[in-house]
Amino acid sequence: MANPRSDAPVPPRRSRSRRWLRHSVIGIGVLLLAALLLDRLFPLHLPAPDTGSTVVLARDGTPLRAFADSDGVWRYPTSARQVSPLYLAALLHYEDRWFYRHPGVNPYALARGFAGGLRHGHIVSGGSTLTMQVARIIQPISSEFGPHTFRGKLVQILRALQLEAHLDKAQILDLYLNHAPFGGPIEGVEAASWAYLGKPASQLSRAEAALLAVLPQSPSRLRPDRHPEAARAARDKVLKRMRDLGVWSAAQVRDAAIEPVVARSLRAPLSAALLAERLHQQQPQVRRIVSTIDANLQRAAEERVIAYLSSLPPRTSAAVLVVDNATLEARAYVGTAEFADPVRLGHVDMVRAPRSPGSTLKPFLYGLALDDGLITSQSLLVDAPQDFGGYKPGNFDEAFSGPVGVAEALQRSLNVPAVDVLDRVGPVRFVARLANGGIDLGLPDGAKPNLSIILGGAATRLENLVGAYTAFANGGIAGTPRYTPEQSAQPRRLLSPGAAWIIRDILASNPADVEGAPLEGAINRHGNVAWKTGTSYGYRDAWAIGVTDRWTVGVWIGRPDGTPSPGQYGAVTALPLLFQIDDMLPQRGGRRHAAPPASVRAADICWPLGGAAAATPPTQCRQRRTAWVLDGALPPTFAERDLGAWSAGLLTVRVNDEGQRLSGACHAGRERTLQIARWPALATPWLSVDDRRHAALPPLAPGCAADSLDVASPIRIVGLGDGVTLRQAPNSDQPLRVTLRALGAQGSVQWLLNGRLQGSSEGAAPLSLTLAQAGDYRVTALTGDGAFATITLHVVVPRP
Repeated sequence: MANPRSDAPVPPRRSRSRRWLRHSVIGIGVLLLAALLLDRLFPLHLPAPDTGSTVVLARDGTPLRAFADSDGVWRYPTSARQVSPLYLAALLHYEDRWFYRHPGVNPYALARGFAGGLRHGHIVSGGSTLTMQVARIIQPISSEFGPHTFRGKLVQILRALQLEAHLDKAQILDLYLNHAPFGGPIEGVEAASWAYLGKPASQLSRAEAALLAVLPQSPSRLRPDRHPEAARAARDKVLKRMRDLGVWSAAQVRDAAIEPVVARSLRAPLSAALLAERLHQQQPQVRRIVSTIDANLQRAAEERVIAYLSSLPPRTSAAVLVVDNATLEARAYVGTAEFADPVRLGHVDMVRAPRSPGSTLKPFLYGLALDDGLITSQSLLVDAPQDFGGYKPGNFDEAFSGPVGVAEALQRSLNVPAVDVLDRVGPVRFVARLANGGIDLGLPDGAKPNLSIILGGAATRLENLVGAYTAFANGGIAGTPRYTPEQSAQPRRLLSPGAAWIIRDILASNPADVEGAPLEGAINRHGNVAWKTGTSYGYRDAWAIGVTDRWTVGVWIGRPDGTPSPGQYGAVTALPLLFQIDDMLPQRGGRRHAAPPASVRAADICWPLGGAAAATPPTQCRQRRTAWVLDGALPPTFAERDLGAWSAGLLTVRVNDEGQRLSGACHAGRERTLQIARWPALATPWLSVDDRRHAALPPLAPGCAADSLDVASPIRIVGLGDGVTLRQAPNSDQPLRVTLRALGAQGSVQWLLNGRLQGSSEGAAPLSLTLAQAGDYRVTALTGDGAFATITLHVVVPRP
């Protein structure tokens, strides 16, 4: 057979095939060029990763508070790795089984949808893929191209293809998970799970997963908080599909269908609201802020505060801060009694509001005095009316107790001993040491530190106090409470380990009756809590700070506007709430009797001198006390101001055979020296007769000139005799009033009635006292140099 010639004409069929191929290539090229041109002309507007609402989270990821974006939308960032696999299974099998196989559109589903549309005149089953839904969500179609019209569907198809060209499947799925509508201002499955179910999307049951998978189909009609029956029917439809496809077993679906559709009223979480606002203001560009707060403790603390304040005046607010001592991380932060409550000024964050600290600074003062070697835990202090350069402090209950130990003075929060110690430490140095430990005291402009600081004459914040009190659990090192894991604790040395241990031991041994508050039951249950209360001037602020091995808890109660709350003070108002908070903390308590540091030891000391009992003769050891001693220091009792030789301490005098004092150049045939342990002069009215006798100076021998030892001239109360009985006039409703004078007194005279200060007079000027009730009274007149006089009275009030 002959071969065809090379110049033979091409058969018509082959020529047509080549032309078709050439035209196809050209057509595809044109389509690609058109697609590229359309992509340039109509680019995708993808949401930026950091746009949207802000959510502040607890340490375990629980949302505390959501801040809507500029459009009022609440959205919590999430991804497919962070949501429940049950939800992903329900979503993909119900909405788009072929999601990972199609290029953005499902031809079969589209054909079915278009066929139905031709029969009904409008689209009934849209055949939308997840990619098409994402296209509609992130770039809504204009009204003339509605999503359920043919033209609208065409736009969705083109946008879906555009999405698939720019993003991978994981990115497209994450866009859906974060932006799908779930009703109201809620977008995204994580926000919906918290808003409706109160749980993260990672912990959904099958029933909950099915509900959230179908909800975006019609968010308004299927909202479970408004239409639970419609939501249940739609959910069960998803469950049936999962069973029919064999994804979930019939038993699993049957169990899931039993679950009721129970949803909370649609609301964003609002816990630790003021802390969340604070963190949001500090990091306005961050959309997901993780705090150190424990969600369960936070909710419990807020509930305790609301319940507790229900019995207090209506405008009262409160603040609570709980800090983990080991990390300085805050676990609960209650800045107000009820957020946004206008009556309680709920927008004011009282954790960081400057307020008068009352007596809460006293532990740091005594700790500093221990470090300075000025005191032991049982050093003798005097609680009596004193004048510190014109400053005359009184106690909370206006009563005085005379000689007290350091531990008792701190536990009972006595004011005069604290001012006395501060006067010897120095207020400027004390304020500087507090600042180094994280407590910056706010003073009025131009004011310098003075003695009133220790009684609340400055301002500080609850968070500063709590941070400083952690020093009593951390060996004297204070720090700044941390609200995010990234925040620095800024540890600083405030006290030595030994001083911190001693002060904590004192505070953990508070007696049952503190500041007049009968708290015996509470104290017995909380014996491991080292606590201190405080009350500011005028009952404006009530404080309680507690420390255990693990926790430091601070409580403030008062009115944010500074209005006084008479009768509300630390021990009766703030302390019970502190104990309630302590009750709910895990592993509460501590080793109250843990071994002290090597720098601390127990030693017996003697009053009034303050030295070691072993080195003190029995006649000079009037009271024996066991004290905690720091670094072996056994300081003597404080010398009194401006009293010269009369001051407390060991006084040596010469006496003759008859025990009479010899002064100056006065001599006797036989002389001997006598050492007398003197008590502080201002403590004398509170001493027993035997103690006063042992501390008394021997009388001068006849013929000896007066010496400087008799500084305190004797005084005498006149106006009433000692031991008299007074009877109120019958049918009189006026209380008895008596007028007394202190003869022989020079300068200021303080008048006490049963230990409570009633007033002062100058020299022998008269003073009136009111005897309001029947009973026994003890009237004491006390001068600044220690001279005093006492009388007793008995008042009878006739029965009506």
